[in-house]
Amino acid sequence: MIVGLTGGIGSGKTTIAKMFHELGVSIYIADIEAKKLMNTSEVIQKELIEAFGKETYKNGKLNRSYLSNIVFNQPEELKKINSIVHPRVGQHFKDWYAARSNEKYIIKEVAILFENDSYKQCDKIITVVAPIEERFRRIIQRDNTTREAIQGRMNNQWSDEKKITLSDYIIHNEDLEKAKEQVAKIHQEISVFR
Repeated sequence: MIVGLTGGIGSGKTTIAKMFHELGVSIYIADIEAKKLMNTSEVIQKELIEAFGKETYKNGKLNRSYLSNIVFNQPEELKKINSIVHPRVGQHFKDWYAARSNEKYIIKEVAILFENDSYKQCDKIITVVAPIEERFRRIIQRDNTTREAIQGRMNNQWSDEKKITLSDYIIHNEDLEKAKEQVAKIHQEISVFR
């Protein structure tokens, strides 16, 4: 069983994923795997350079700040990068999941699960939510960035309200202990399905 885990930037998806991992659940974090593939796949590198120029890679490594400046302010450019990277990440996930098919369920953590239609491959969906000001605080602390830059990234994601309507479970991630309790309850419920 594939359980999608999503939430807006700064909602704490990765923290929640770690809680599931502590319960013995295998976790696939799409953003991490995408970054790995962008640095190791010659096909992806070639296509990104063709689309965005030689500055896309610096000393053989992805120039994230260069790409971020292009992508997060121009929705068409974001679609272009997604069309190059997402199909490869999708195939990578299929291979990863095939090796874990005997597990009760796995979690696929994807920031843009709904936006890129990945939710259609999931049997259940968990959305992580947190108050907007808390999200801003977390991201500024984590990324040393500005509210304006964060807002630009948020504008490329669906609202929590829209995600919630398509989700099976909602985790309110304000208090870590309460979040852990929610994770344990969901884990217990999902484990019964198989």
